[in-house]
Amino acid sequence: MTLRIAMWSGPRNISTAMMRSWENRPDCSVVDEPFYAAYLADTGLEHPCRNEILLTKSTDYGKVIEELTSYPVNTPLQYQKQMTHHIPRGMSMGWCAGMKHCFLIRDPAEVIASYVQKMPEVDADAIGICRQAELFAEITGLTGETPAVIDSNEVLMDPEAVLGKLCAYLEVPFLPEAMLHWPSGRRDSDGIWASHWYRNVERSTGFGEYTPSRPQLSAAHRQLAAAMQPYYDELSRWRLRP
Repeated sequence: MTLRIAMWSGPRNISTAMMRSWENRPDCSVVDEPFYAAYLADTGLEHPCRNEILLTKSTDYGKVIEELTSYPVNTPLQYQKQMTHHIPRGMSMGWCAGMKHCFLIRDPAEVIASYVQKMPEVDADAIGICRQAELFAEITGLTGETPAVIDSNEVLMDPEAVLGKLCAYLEVPFLPEAMLHWPSGRRDSDGIWASHWYRNVERSTGFGEYTPSRPQLSAAHRQLAAAMQPYYDELSRWRLRP
């Protein structure tokens, strides 16, 4: 029986590097942002590669849920890279009650500073931090378990310690040789949006070094970061500390 792992993240949060780490395990397959097309169809947002995404991925939330829960998987583990802002408010989360859940968080100012390098406009919905806190509470109530929370900066500072704790939480063996190093390049499992979003990850062979920074943000972006900070702080209380 396959253990399905849902990692809930916002954008610009080393989520693709984390997916690389899990895909490099011999016992794990991955799913890259399965609700992206449904999200674009539902919101009408203009994103890079929008037409290609809508043509190649299902725009039906129900169909995607069926694929994630019912389709057979030929590996013992399945890692689902989920974006919190792709899940509309009001959608029942009962479909994922039998999965193991993890949340990948990052300081809001750093998320915003990275996001605006790729997209000209940003708001609270686009970065998914508020939605992340909502889903954390909903999934905790649904499953009766507190999901694992890991901070992207702490992953970069000590990936072996954080991933070791995450694997212990999930009750799967930690495979450091596989999870800390991977071949560079694109993967067949990458979404078609990789050409816009994944350039740095495609050059990577492991988690990059953590470099402390003070993001230079506009007044509006500082205000947005401040508004998101309480949601990040609440999630941070539950994180697995290295």
